[in-house]
Amino acid sequence: MTTAPAPHLAGNFAPVSDELTAHDLPVTGTVPPELTGWYLRNGPNPHAAASAHWFLGDGMVHGVRLAGGRATAYRNRWVRTSTFTDGAPLFDGKGGFDRTAGLANTHVVRHAGRTLALVESSFPYVLDHRPGHELETLGPYDFGGRLTTAMTAHPKTCPTTGELHFFGYGGLRPPYLTYHRADAAGELVLSRPIDVPGHTMMHDFHLTDAHVVFMDLPVVFDHTTPGLPYRWDPEYGARLCVLRRDDPFGPVRRLPIDPCYVFHALNAHDDGDDRIVLYVSRYASYGGPAPAHLWRWTLDLATGTVHEEQLDDRECEFPRIDDRLAGRPARFGHATAAEGPGSGPVPGALLRYDLRTGTSERYDFGPGRTPGEAAFAPADSTPGGPGWLITYVHDAAKDTSDLVILDAEEISAGPVATVHLPRRVPYGFHGNWLPDPAA
Repeated sequence: MTTAPAPHLAGNFAPVSDELTAHDLPVTGTVPPELTGWYLRNGPNPHAAASAHWFLGDGMVHGVRLAGGRATAYRNRWVRTSTFTDGAPLFDGKGGFDRTAGLANTHVVRHAGRTLALVESSFPYVLDHRPGHELETLGPYDFGGRLTTAMTAHPKTCPTTGELHFFGYGGLRPPYLTYHRADAAGELVLSRPIDVPGHTMMHDFHLTDAHVVFMDLPVVFDHTTPGLPYRWDPEYGARLCVLRRDDPFGPVRRLPIDPCYVFHALNAHDDGDDRIVLYVSRYASYGGPAPAHLWRWTLDLATGTVHEEQLDDRECEFPRIDDRLAGRPARFGHATAAEGPGSGPVPGALLRYDLRTGTSERYDFGPGRTPGEAAFAPADSTPGGPGWLITYVHDAAKDTSDLVILDAEEISAGPVATVHLPRRVPYGFHGNWLPDPAA
């Protein structure tokens, strides 16, 4: 009897087996001529053996280049970490970690001229961006030896200073959390341990003009858990840890919230001197069928309390904004209602939230067509202004994938361009529109 593959290895979760470069891709509609650069998205793609969990496949970055109103190229490349090339283990079994080992499978960002493939257990890996060499792996990056912890896959770039804010979590002994800051030139200038009760899975965090906020939530490390070594433990409690940016070694405020889990934050901003507003895609628990919904948390630093409010009853994940408004009030946010292995969200839709009015707009891609995360590509130099949403969409009937571009201000009008790709792009995690640097 043939055993059916695990859900994270079947259908469009199944990995592709090779790397490909193609040019002059066919397009339905019109690629906006203002878009010149690469759309890159990372995700797990096991290359040698089946992974034990969706989160544990080797990283593969899929990219499409847009220029001159055309889709000029497609590339996909594995991130060649030391685990990929040599089978290097992250943990040596004696309490030591090799942070150059890992999967580099979660995100791809640019900072200080470097394109970084990220996973939260390890150091980032630098990808080549030279013409004709795009997405080739250059090697691990530890900020000149200054970084000694892992690096989150969800760093935040301050739009005012150009600083990259991030953290590392994990380990078998304290400190389980360390906050880091790199300046606009890419030099790591600050590392500060944060005291938390234990090692929890901390996937994302929040940045505002004045604060950083960490989510210490009850998904605790447990090496006996099969697959991913974390389990839900509401007895651990849940808290938001608040640190002032202008006093990075100062006191940390800890505000309790109801036990829950959050993989991804939409945005955060200050509201006066004593209030912080956070938007998150919130799960009631971790590891079960509970879906994620959009919630708002309002932190009152004067009273030490948090007002928790669900904003929508539709299931959503992969929330994004115009990243030029990171840490500031952003009127619009976007999220994807797309299936995941065992998670159960409604497939096939993209949501645009007006966070000021509480209204929303929706575009349904149609039966069997499932989008991934949609990244925002600006149309001009105005933060929060017009732009496009870019995402990969899988067509189950054809078992093919497209790159779809929508006008962010009119998503219900449907795609302005659909780029037909030469191969299926498996479901993955996160990516970005990376425009060519200004001449």
